[in-house]
Amino acid sequence: MDGETDIGLHVYRVTKYDPADRDEHGHYVGPEDVDSDHGPVEAAYLAAVAAFAQETGVTCLTIRDPGVTGFVNFGVEPPSDGHGLAGLFPPDLTGYHDGAQVPMAVALELVRAMLRGNGAWCRLEAEDRFFVHVGYDQYVYIGSALPCPHAVTLTHQRGLFAEPISQSPLDPQLDEDDPARRRPADAAFWAELDALVSKRGAVMLEEGYVDNASRWHRITFGQVAAIRSRLAPRAKLLVWPDLSADVDAALADLPDEGLFDIVWQNPQGHITSLTVDETDYPALPAILAGASAVLILSCYEGAETPLMTAVLPDPDGVLRARWTP
Repeated sequence: MDGETDIGLHVYRVTKYDPADRDEHGHYVGPEDVDSDHGPVEAAYLAAVAAFAQETGVTCLTIRDPGVTGFVNFGVEPPSDGHGLAGLFPPDLTGYHDGAQVPMAVALELVRAMLRGNGAWCRLEAEDRFFVHVGYDQYVYIGSALPCPHAVTLTHQRGLFAEPISQSPLDPQLDEDDPARRRPADAAFWAELDALVSKRGAVMLEEGYVDNASRWHRITFGQVAAIRSRLAPRAKLLVWPDLSADVDAALADLPDEGLFDIVWQNPQGHITSLTVDETDYPALPAILAGASAVLILSCYEGAETPLMTAVLPDPDGVLRARWTP
């Protein structure tokens, strides 16, 4: 049925783009630009989302598939400090993770940040009842278990257009997925990691708590349980070989060009990471001047193979995170 997905949600494309200004292929050819006005039009988008949520009876939403700005930013506007999350979450982004529930006021601020291209992005959902997806160029997709005629009317009154469509193009069902690669970080995983640490002496654990951001942990014998207790819910986990103490040799082995994650530890044990390309090479000796050990990993898919991978399940043991390490 038009306007509904295969799970029965009524889906609307909410935009500032008049359908009369679309060509025969559905591409917008009118005068509106693609960035946020940071003003009344942006406010109209937020009012539309709030109206659909209210009519659906939703008062909080779940953050799904969260991310922040990576090395390359595809937003129209430059990313802001804090990815647009300052004031919503602490600087270390505690509370911004897959599965976190937020009140509608915070959800609307997340929508604002996505409309502005500030760096943060996520899907917002109330399971089987409601969702908000923000795409490029001020396209917002809203799904509800109800047709929400009052919200549609309010959206039009605020100068936006709510068009029924069959499915959000950002529906997670459309994502490429390989469930076989999504191993749960269960008891067997932790036992295997413990054995690996015992064999190697130390390994590096990359905690992908959101897309494009990681925390790094150096694990030595007896530390697995303590580090496990500090991990963000539903994090992606990748286990890598230990840092190398020969920092100069590691830098000398860098290829002439490429994109790399540089992970280093200072003498006090603090671990830092930085994504660089060949234009950053001249600055690396100064940046790593105090490093006691370093690990360099290519960012290109398939170029490096982690020793182990897994995704944290929920406390009930169910693996609900949708990403693959």
